[in-house]
Amino acid sequence: MTIRSSTPHTNVAVKHPELYNTLNTVSGLANQAALAEGLSPLLTELIKIRVSQINGCAYCLRIHTHDSLAQGESPERLAVLPAWRESMYFNEQERSALALAEYITAIEDSHLNAGLYESAAAHLTPGQVSAVTWVTMTTNTYNRIAISSAYTVAPRKTARL
Repeated sequence: MTIRSSTPHTNVAVKHPELYNTLNTVSGLANQAALAEGLSPLLTELIKIRVSQINGCAYCLRIHTHDSLAQGESPERLAVLPAWRESMYFNEQERSALALAEYITAIEDSHLNAGLYESAAAHLTPGQVSAVTWVTMTTNTYNRIAISSAYTVAPRKTARL
């Protein structure tokens, strides 16, 4: 069990809203690039969910899981997403994008996992590689903001996932 610090965390999005707004703009552009490169909105949400799972960001997981379900994603696919390699739920494009997102998120191990990039790049166009990279980077940034700012994640009173 993780024990939260009794010291209040600074909400960096509130403290410097101009920076947070710029991140929102970049994230929107990354989503647009993904669409323009032929990546579906559902795949973009899967990338955001998988990155947030790796980073342990409950706040972003709740948002993107909700958004994904609202767009028609199946609860079954979401349930097996952490073990996507062992399932037959994801097509080649999705598998490549998820591998690339994991490679970028675990960048500290990039020298050990260079094959992940090559494998993903073999099944995605250069534009898709770039779009997945940008979606992944913005999600990683949001995860770090939510975690370092100690965003509250409690059950919703009016809506269920």
